[in-house]
Amino acid sequence: MAYNTLSFDERLSENIKNYALSTLYDEKKVMGVIKRLARLTGMEIMLTDRHGEKALVCGDFSHFAIDVVNDPGYKIRVQNRTIAHLYVKKESIDPSHEKESEELIGDLVALLSYLGEESYRYRESSIYIDELESQVKASADRRSGQEKTDPLTGVFNKTYFDKRASIIDRSEVAPVAVIEANINDWKVHNDNFGDEGSDRLIRVIAGIISSEAKKEYVIGRTDGDVFVILIPMPEDGEAEDYVNRIRACCENFEDPYLVPSIACGLVYKENVEETIADKISDAEYLMFENKIEIKNSPEYQARIAGITG
Repeated sequence: MAYNTLSFDERLSENIKNYALSTLYDEKKVMGVIKRLARLTGMEIMLTDRHGEKALVCGDFSHFAIDVVNDPGYKIRVQNRTIAHLYVKKESIDPSHEKESEELIGDLVALLSYLGEESYRYRESSIYIDELESQVKASADRRSGQEKTDPLTGVFNKTYFDKRASIIDRSEVAPVAVIEANINDWKVHNDNFGDEGSDRLIRVIAGIISSEAKKEYVIGRTDGDVFVILIPMPEDGEAEDYVNRIRACCENFEDPYLVPSIACGLVYKENVEETIADKISDAEYLMFENKIEIKNSPEYQARIAGITG
């Protein structure tokens, strides 16, 4: 099995999209410096994330329309990617110190970009070293017949999935969407069609889960009929849309011997103090609630009756 052959520089260029202000900086210190600068110079300053969400406001920006595309202010960039925008109201700058003020702001932006770059490289280096160590161990595991993928479905097996989850925890990425998906009535399929039929059901659902996922999603089969999906740094509504798509694909699947159906629980790891393992437990609770709802629905009962006679 081939490993990811991205060079370290390629990894840096690719993975920066998973980072934000909160994961690159000590926000308390950065905000403190900007507040002191605003207080001492009288400048009105606002800091936003890359999407234009306000992170810090020093002054009156109530009538300021944030447009990070057409009016990006001062861009704070890491790995050639904008991670934040700094806005300074020109009318708040003392005309007698305009040049010095602009140089000061420029120096601040350059410093934040530099510190962000250093923080990012340090974090990614740590993760890269961990992965290299895992690869060395995996090479030995392969020689003894162990793999990182589940042989039936092709997604990560539980052991490797847990390692990937641990790496995400250590990298302090947040938020992370955590989805537990459980196959409904796997035992019914097994009782009626044996191991071959129930295994085909697992493969079909694993294929749906994988085909609807983006390449950065981490998917593991963590139990016989259970899958867990991690979505690092999801866009607004992305995880909910993903769950809706895989449910719809299952419901629209037509086969005389299979009724693919999954119960899902979705939660978010909101901050770096939380662990993915704890959030999986929370997602499992919601999944069971969803399973009860699905199995009690007349539509699903009619579908499952169609294959059991």
